[in-house]
Amino acid sequence: MATKLTANGVSTTTIPGTEQYEVFYTGYRSQRKKHYQYDYRHTDGELFSCVTDTLKECRQLRDEWLNKKINNSK
Repeated sequence: MATKLTANGVSTTTIPGTEQYEVFYTGYRSQRKKHYQYDYRHTDGELFSCVTDTLKECRQLRDEWLNKKINNSK
């Protein structure tokens, strides 16, 4: 059985440095659209979360977030 991304509205991504994602669909029949809900737990414990149309976009947003964290800590 796969681990759900959330339990009672709280992220199950608890291990620092790990990511999890789920695919879900919106719309009806021919109008269905695929989305990814994505969580990444930073090594400092902070959670990054987003929803986009592709896993690649999720990871790009995560990388931008990580770069901002690094630049702001200097």
